[in-house]
Amino acid sequence: MTKLTFAAHPFLLGFDQLERLVERTAKTGNDGYPPFNIEQSSENSFRITLAVAGFREADLSITVEDRQLMIRGRQADDADEGRVFLHRGIAARAFQRSFVLADGVDVAGAVMENGLLHVDLRRAVPERIVQTIRIEKG
Repeated sequence: MTKLTFAAHPFLLGFDQLERLVERTAKTGNDGYPPFNIEQSSENSFRITLAVAGFREADLSITVEDRQLMIRGRQADDADEGRVFLHRGIAARAFQRSFVLADGVDVAGAVMENGLLHVDLRRAVPERIVQTIRIEKG
């Protein structure tokens, strides 16, 4: 049986990046921690909100590499020194969440508020250009 790929279809020229995108997205972890929301705040802006109770701004890092937004959290080991927990229900484990960004979507900023990390994204609206191709004589 032959596997049909995006790059092999005759009407999808130049979409080989889409196939890599789908493969990369499938490899991202789906452990559910930390929980997050994605909302559309306007036609061209989005907000990702992660519940990061117990994390400080210094414990979090946000990077974008190769159109992949990476949000990582790691609490300092000395934060629990001298504390004795009778019950520990608030997760304090390290995490990594990744989101693949479409071309033209950039991170506008991030803010920490009441245990929630908000990452704002915006889509650049390209000008609509009609291009006429001149036919050369052969």
